[in-house]
Amino acid sequence: MEKILERYERHNYTERQMVAADPGSHVNWTLEYNRLKAKIELLQRNHRHYLGEDLDSMTLKEIQNLEQQLDTSLKHIRSRKNQLMYESISELQRKEKAIQEQNSMLAKQIKEKEKTMAQQAQWEQQNQGHNTLSFMLPVTPPCLKMGGIYQEEAPEMRRNELDLTLEPIYACNLGCFAA
Repeated sequence: MEKILERYERHNYTERQMVAADPGSHVNWTLEYNRLKAKIELLQRNHRHYLGEDLDSMTLKEIQNLEQQLDTSLKHIRSRKNQLMYESISELQRKEKAIQEQNSMLAKQIKEKEKTMAQQAQWEQQNQGHNTLSFMLPVTPPCLKMGGIYQEEAPEMRRNELDLTLEPIYACNLGCFAA
């Protein structure tokens, strides 16, 4: 506890010495406050002038100076806008070129596929012409006998062991479908 009191007394003593050594510090703060207050008022007045307000109190020379400042600012704004537009245009042109390259590559692939399909159709047509002769020849399918041996029979000797005829289906009393 005694240590805390000693530190408090030392701190309090050094603070009193600083205030006693620099009596103008209070004056310095007052001057700094007044200077900052005047600067804020000037900035607020200029801001109103830039917005086109409170122009009645300005002289012709001040208005011309304000106009010149606004023109300079507009030039900077327009140059920045133009720079951004040119960058955007160049980026879009780059994307357009990439899309055109991709489009031409896809068109080339389509042509290759069409060419391949045309060649395949021509090949099938040629093969179909050769197969029509063998297709038209009668082929007798093998028959399975009870012994498990395949033998070919003449078509007139084959018989159908299953009766696959369909019988007509009639509506039930014609009342099933009535509304």
